[in-house]
Amino acid sequence: MAFSEVFAQSLANKSRTLRAFESLLEPSSKAGLQELARHSAALTRRHFGKTMRLFAPLYLSNECINSCAYCGFSRENAIQRVTLEVDQVEKEARHLVAEGFRNILLVAGEHPKFVSGEYLAQCILRLRTFVPGISVEVAPMETDGYRPLVDAGAEGLVVYQETYHRETYRAMHLHGPKKDFDWRLDTAERGDMAGFRRIGIGALFGLWNWREEALALAAHLEHLQRVCWQSQITVSMPRLRPAAGEFEPRHPLPDREFIQLLCALRVTFPTVGIVVSTRESQALRDIVAPLGVTMMSAGSHTEPGGYTGQGREALHLTVRGKPVIGSGGTAATEQFAISDERDAKTMGRTLARMGLEPVWKDWDAGILVDA
Repeated sequence: MAFSEVFAQSLANKSRTLRAFESLLEPSSKAGLQELARHSAALTRRHFGKTMRLFAPLYLSNECINSCAYCGFSRENAIQRVTLEVDQVEKEARHLVAEGFRNILLVAGEHPKFVSGEYLAQCILRLRTFVPGISVEVAPMETDGYRPLVDAGAEGLVVYQETYHRETYRAMHLHGPKKDFDWRLDTAERGDMAGFRRIGIGALFGLWNWREEALALAAHLEHLQRVCWQSQITVSMPRLRPAAGEFEPRHPLPDREFIQLLCALRVTFPTVGIVVSTRESQALRDIVAPLGVTMMSAGSHTEPGGYTGQGREALHLTVRGKPVIGSGGTAATEQFAISDERDAKTMGRTLARMGLEPVWKDWDAGILVDA
């Protein structure tokens, strides 16, 4: 059964795993949090060693047909938009490879006119010859829509539910296909059936009560570990950052509780990958890196053409989805502002000083080719 069919029941009749996880989220003393962190760090070393997988996001387009109250790409926002051509995507990717990255996440707003399945497959085919690890974070598709992306060379799918609280989800997603809560909830499973070998999920913290959000996220993880057992599962817990539209978090997740949640996830799900992006501050990322994180981004840009300036000649301002003639800008608008601005090499050196091993490449399709 799909997760949407068992979601409510899984929260109403919590499994032993979920009850244990819930107990780890209760208010804790300093000593209690320190013990949780030690346990989390020990489990991480046991299952992942000292490795830290590094990746970079590459934004293809900030066009979007959804109206989401919290997102900089929301259709309602008056922002500079552009969709990169495949040649421009390649130039951005080659820059990232020169920086050291071998794992790239292709990200795009949800607009079928600009970001079609065919366009995505063309981007992946172009990059696969020099980028071993390609993942996508794009509009949810049917299983048959994902298969051409897998065939083209994509190995990973990332899809965040944003919020698992139905009423908040309804209030945050005003117009567009993203309004369908259950459709998005089952995206990871459709991706698994299509053949992605990595599946990433997450919640956007700041939209709803963090403990309730975390419990629902854990229920989703538990389900995916059971039904998508052939895929590597990762989880992310991004917090809202400043963006066009100036949405303010209604339920902030403080740093202390962020650390508690991260460690609780590691203790409850010892073999799941945990991702922390450049949304978080340098200081916080340095604290949590040894505690349970297995994957980090570095030197990120969250706008199309952010690394090399590609696409600037085609910039256009849109107001409520309609282009304004003669209003080209100098740079595309970012989805959100990053916090940790360290570049790839600096991040690698920082991790090494912590005794961690930066991993730039951990996958190559060549291993599947018969000798």
